[in-house]
Formats: sequence, C-alpha cells, structure tokens
Amino acid sequence: MQTDTNQAVAKLSPLLPLTPPEQEQLLHQILNFTNQHLTGTAPAVFTIYGEAGTGKSVVLSHLFNELQVRTRNAQTSPLFKTTNYFLVNHPEVLKVYKEIAGDQAALLKKNFMRPTSFINRLDKQHQTVDVVVVDEAHLLLSKPDHYNNFYHENQLAEIIKRARVVILVFDPYQVLRMKSFWTRDRLEQITHRYPHQEVTLTHQFRMSASTSLLQWMNDFTDGVINPLPADARDHYDFRVFTDAEKMRQQVFKRDAAVGLSRILSTSGYPSTLDGGKHYIQEGRFKMPWDQYNYTATPWAEIPSTINEVGSIYTCQGFDLNYAGIIIGPVIAQVPGTNRLQVNLDRFTDSEAFKRRDDLTDPADVKHYQERLILNALNVILKRGVRGTYLYAHDPLLNHTLATIYASNLERK
Repeated sequence: MQTDTNQAVAKLSPLLPLTPPEQEQLLHQILNFTNQHLTGTAPAVFTIYGEAGTGKSVVLSHLFNELQVRTRNAQTSPLFKTTNYFLVNHPEVLKVYKEIAGDQAALLKKNFMRPTSFINRLDKQHQTVDVVVVDEAHLLLSKPDHYNNFYHENQLAEIIKRARVVILVFDPYQVLRMKSFWTRDRLEQITHRYPHQEVTLTHQFRMSASTSLLQWMNDFTDGVINPLPADARDHYDFRVFTDAEKMRQQVFKRDAAVGLSRILSTSGYPSTLDGGKHYIQEGRFKMPWDQYNYTATPWAEIPSTINEVGSIYTCQGFDLNYAGIIIGPVIAQVPGTNRLQVNLDRFTDSEAFKRRDDLTDPADVKHYQERLILNALNVILKRGVRGTYLYAHDPLLNHTLATIYASNLERK
C-alpha cells in the first residue's frame, strides 16, 4: 500500500512545476498586478474563480512562495521587505500550508493564519500589511461570529482594509454555511469597490474523469438526474452501488492497493451514539463519523480514518484516490421526475443554518438553504482522482442511479 502521508503537501508544494502555459501565465499576471498596486492609494483585489479541482490552490502556493522569495532577495523588486500573509479558514487545509512552510526557506509558519486571528492581531497591533493571499475565500465569514471571536460584519471587507493588495480564490459552489454565505454578486459588491482584476479557471486538474461526466455531476448537484454519458467510465472508475456495505468493501480494497481512499457522506443522519462515537448506518453498513482531528496531519492522510466516514469539514480541499459517496436522507428524488429534492427537515448540521439579518424573505432563505446542501454534495463528489462510487439512501434515487448505471454498462 502506498502511504497517504504528505500527499496533500506534495500536491501543493511550490517546488513542483506549474502546468504551462495557463498556470505560469496566471502567476506572472498576479505578480504584475501586485507590483503595480503596492504603492497605490487604495487597496487592489485580484480574484481567481474556479470550481473544485481547477488548480486554484496550486497557483496560490507557488505565488506566495514567490512573493516571499522576492521580499528577501530581490532588492530591486517592489516586493523587497514587504509584509505578506496567507489566510485560509479551513483548519485541515491550514495544516498543509504550515507543513509546506516548514520545508521552504522563504516561508515561515507564522505567515499562515486563520482570517479571524489575522484581523484581531492587526487590530491589536494597529498595523496594516502589504499583500494578503486568501485561499478558499468562499469560507470567509460574512456575518459576525462571536463564538469564533469575529466581531466585525465581513471578513473579506476587513482583510481588504488591512492590506495594499489582496489575492483570493472563490468558488460559489463551495459555500456551505449561512455564516459564510456568499454569491458571486455579493463578493463583487465588495471587490469591485477597488481596482480589481479577475480570472476564471476551467481546466480540471484533480479528477481524471471525462468532461461529460464532470458535467453530469454538476447537473446532478443542480438537481437534475440525467442519463450517464457514454464515456462515464473511460479512464475513470465510476460506479453506482445499491448496497452501502458492498461499496465500503470496494473502497477498502482500493485503499489497501493504492491508499488515500475514503468513505464520505452528506448530512441527514440522526446523531446516534455508540461507544462515544456518532454512527451512520445503512443496512449492513455501519461506520462512525469523522472525529475531531487534533493532529497536524490532515484527516484524509491519517491511515486510521479509513475506518471513519468523512464529511465536508474534513475532506474539502483535499484529493482522494477513490471516494465512496453516501447520498444521505437529506437528498431524495421527486417521484415521477428526473429531479432531486432537498429534505430540509432531514438536515442534521444545525450550525450551517444560522440566521442572518440580511436574509429575511422565507422563500430566499429556503432557496439558499437548499443550495448549501447541494453545494456540500458537489464538494464531496469531486474528491476522487481515480474513481467515484455512489450510494443513495433514498430508495427511488437509489433505483434510478442503478438503472442509469446499468444502461451505461450495456452500451459498452
């Protein structure tokens, strides 16, 4: 079995070459934008849009390393002796960047922070900085969160106030909580107040799946169940299971063979305690939810987590070789149609739906709550580099997926 350890670090290492020419061109474009605006009278914002797996974080890792090299070595560069920070609101992803920093001469772990810690520290010191790079900007808080010591209205707005240049990546399909509620329009209401540039990444680097299978996944998480494309299994191990336990067995085989294979699930299961752990049960299948990870190693890269069910909070931002996806009770099929329905009454992640003062229309609230749940499904669907396996709790959806999968196999 190949080791899971440090695969995320290897993927984001600034020592690995970027993919020419798109990523290299983007890196130079951002560096030029940064140099032009470091001495401006107003902050400037560079936004990178892109769906999961389009290489956003890879570009940021190389960018920040290059910024920090230039702060130390290029005395003729506008970046010489600048003060720069890299922010990410995902604790598991932050662990990866800090580990990278430990291996690179130009990078210091102290320059990688959670946004709230960054804002509160600068407030205490009455300071501003030069450049801030923000990974996973769709996870920034867009309302106060006193539990996490954030007392302002919006993290992005506060970050921009404290920097000369802000570079961020954003994917509206990875917005998962009301306290981090964003749309592209809401983001641009802030970023477009300042000098800005934008780039959209479209090439899929993570998954070896065909473009048409990726589109099928996008349609699915927009609520539409289409027939599987003819090339759904070309160079990619896509399967549908009607038995969650059989899917688990296949994922375990993949993990034993190549490593980094895990079971993931949506919300929607009751909080069933057994021996101090919360379990998911589907027929013969019974596994505990992911446990809080106190180690410096990301959840997905701890070998023992093969015995846990991962969630959006442990897998977002990470690659898996194979992902077994449980579509839980929160998502079902509308009888007599090819559409999904979101069962808000089956949603069990109460933290995700915290009330917002700026969303008061019940229809809007319902729409966005449903969108967050479908976004969460989109996130976990796009973890598997080599293969994705699906199982649905809802009997009708289970049958429909099995039927379209069988039809796809027959065409081969």
